[in-house]
Amino acid sequence: MTKIITYGTFDLFHEGHYKLLQRAKALGDYLIVGVTTEKYDMERGKLNVVDSLITRIENVKRTGFADEIIIEETYGQKVSDVQKYHIDIFAIGSDWTGRFDYMNDYCRVVYLERTKNVSSTMLREKNRKIQKIGVIGTGRIAERFMPEAKLVSGVSTQGVYNPHKESARKFAAKWEIDSYEDVETFYKNVDAVYIASPHQTHYGYVKEALEHGKHVLCEKPMVLKKQQAQELFAYAKEHRLVLFEGIKTAYCPGFEKLMGIAASGMIGNIRYIDACFTKLEDEKNRELTDQSYGGSFIELGSYCLLPVIKLFGIDYSELRFDTIHGKNGLDLFTKASLTFPRGIATTTCGLGVKSDGRLLIAGTKGYIVAEAPWWKTSYFEIHYENAARVEKYSERFLGDGLRYEIRDFLNMINGNDKSDFKLTRGISIAMADIMEQFLKQEKRRVE
Repeated sequence: MTKIITYGTFDLFHEGHYKLLQRAKALGDYLIVGVTTEKYDMERGKLNVVDSLITRIENVKRTGFADEIIIEETYGQKVSDVQKYHIDIFAIGSDWTGRFDYMNDYCRVVYLERTKNVSSTMLREKNRKIQKIGVIGTGRIAERFMPEAKLVSGVSTQGVYNPHKESARKFAAKWEIDSYEDVETFYKNVDAVYIASPHQTHYGYVKEALEHGKHVLCEKPMVLKKQQAQELFAYAKEHRLVLFEGIKTAYCPGFEKLMGIAASGMIGNIRYIDACFTKLEDEKNRELTDQSYGGSFIELGSYCLLPVIKLFGIDYSELRFDTIHGKNGLDLFTKASLTFPRGIATTTCGLGVKSDGRLLIAGTKGYIVAEAPWWKTSYFEIHYENAARVEKYSERFLGDGLRYEIRDFLNMINGNDKSDFKLTRGISIAMADIMEQFLKQEKRRVE
């Protein structure tokens, strides 16, 4: 007898799950299916699991392919299960190719072909829908998006569009999704769009996607003009579509906790905020070669402006930029200074100059400090006048953090607006306005 084992969450059971189990069963005589617990899913970073463990087990059982169903509860259990049940073949979806090669020491590993274009046909009786996401752009951030999206239950990345067709084909082949050469066909086959194209193309793609009736998650900066932001948000609202700006920091649990504590009065009235984000970028990369839309402030400014605007608001009375330029004229290092009725703030961004990247929020009773990388907030401290009094806070930050914004994007599509406060339309519009002012200053300098 050939014994096979496979694992999964099997949430919102769909054709892809069905075919995976069917293919696994065809490998031998006896199939054991491991279904994960809610606790283990959380520990491994899978978000938004909808169905209960009992429901997920019952859905697997109803297929008729599983000869035995077990529960997966902990890391390392796969190895012990293979030994315990005398398994011959460990089977898993091809989207995990290479991840479980270590299991070859215990049995044969087979990566099963992934079912593309997953639909929610099997769930319509429960009025649930898997949101089919299409990706525009194939650069570094799109590469990070793909594995993160797999860890949010309720979404399925179906296809990719890039006017550079070969780039789209390579991306699609790597991630086992469809590549579209015609943008109209692309829109017809997706419910929502993730835009990860160059900054200057965002406005056009966001507008186009909204006009096709698609929800949109767009990487930061969403647009670079205030009027464009106002126009797009107004259109989305009028047509009951979700438009999300993808600043991952805004949606991560640690940053949410930090903002809540800062606004609570624990450090008194906030009077000063200093947010710094610098990294040494390869001078050949787009960020330091794009003469119109490259440079440190356009690339990193959204992160640093986020805590400032969330805590001080949008009504600043003065805004000043101080910049160090490279040989090609792009800003290598920019400090933006803002004056508000209640306090002052500085944001520092650098791609060619390295500095101590931290977030400091100073109040009348104490201060909060989060060291780099504070934009992936997992730890921060509150300090008071008494140096011996230090309060420490920590929160998990999983993976690249994109899963948090994808989860909240999905929740908004499903009618849950409880995440709306994390990055409001007003904040996105204010950021676009500041970006526009910076670009105008840079243009005047060149002229």
